[in-house]
Amino acid sequence: MKAMVLAAGLGTRLRPLTGSISKPMAPIVNRPVMHHILRLIKKHGFDEAVANLHYHPHAITNYFGRGQRVGIELRYSLEPELLGTAGGVKQMQKFLSDGTFLVISGDALTDLDLTKLLKQHKESGSIASLALKQVKDPSRYGVVISDKTGRILGFQEKPARGEELSNLCNCGIYIFEPAIFDYIPKDAFYDFGKQLFPEFVTRDIPFYGFEIDGYWNDVGSLAQYRIGNFDALTGKVDVEIPGKERSSGIFVGKGTRIPKSATLKAPILLGDFCQVGEEVNLTGPLVIGDHSVIEKGASLEGVIKWRAAQTGAGAQVMGGIIGQGAYIRDDVHIGDRVVVGDRCVIGAGSVVDAEVKLEPFTVIEADTHVK
Repeated sequence: MKAMVLAAGLGTRLRPLTGSISKPMAPIVNRPVMHHILRLIKKHGFDEAVANLHYHPHAITNYFGRGQRVGIELRYSLEPELLGTAGGVKQMQKFLSDGTFLVISGDALTDLDLTKLLKQHKESGSIASLALKQVKDPSRYGVVISDKTGRILGFQEKPARGEELSNLCNCGIYIFEPAIFDYIPKDAFYDFGKQLFPEFVTRDIPFYGFEIDGYWNDVGSLAQYRIGNFDALTGKVDVEIPGKERSSGIFVGKGTRIPKSATLKAPILLGDFCQVGEEVNLTGPLVIGDHSVIEKGASLEGVIKWRAAQTGAGAQVMGGIIGQGAYIRDDVHIGDRVVVGDRCVIGAGSVVDAEVKLEPFTVIEADTHVK
């Protein structure tokens, strides 16, 4: 069985974290989101896949290669100009058209039962089936209107609160029959949600949506990205957590040593080859990337810290997100809802707090030096 992973998006809503990588490479518990997606489709019997690429494609190809990391035969479809979700799939028609196939977003976090979705699709006999998930706030999503059989009757794009006709969100996970290609124009930008599916409704072509149990997070904002990491760390979504569980809720990667004077409160993930100083205080939920440095007396709580970021002696980081290679110098204080971009340097003794309480995050752009 074959699958296509949609991985060509720009990830603008996760900036500054996605300045040098695409959103599918944003780490969830120290593994790219797309890593978890590929392991999920492998689990459900899809052993060949293609991923479309556009923004920072080499970050993806260098990490996954031909799929050896996840046990899938993986190939790529480069899009110099974006073709849209449906247009990108159309470009891989020759690869996908020999049977029923899966299309799945490479930048969402989920453990949905794809086997169940495939079964429901086959029983419906339709050309297309969509995975749907109930959401608390439909105004953030495109929602699907369907009848009792699951046949899709229409859509609402981010309806105003109180005006929603459904609370079922389109998860960007589809099962298709090869006949779908007859409805997608060649060499043109074309989108499933905004063009193809509404056309099916207009032309009365039957297709279905099925509500699937399990976890789903579109990782569509910095807030949802942080929630996704902590949900994965605490077992709310079924993903692989790297490292060994040294004690309940404390995961430690290879080559990482923790001094006896350090205080750790679960849940915590420390990546590979991290350096942890004396008298460090680590309070979960906490995700620390590979090759990170935490110097003597530093305190971190509720933080996501990307690969090779350094925290100086006596520094306090409470609830922030720290980008790759950032350097938080000695005695810095970083408050909740602050995002520090890649390779930033925060000068010794600085205090960085969220500027406006109503804003989700205060962002420091990549390569910024704060004195």
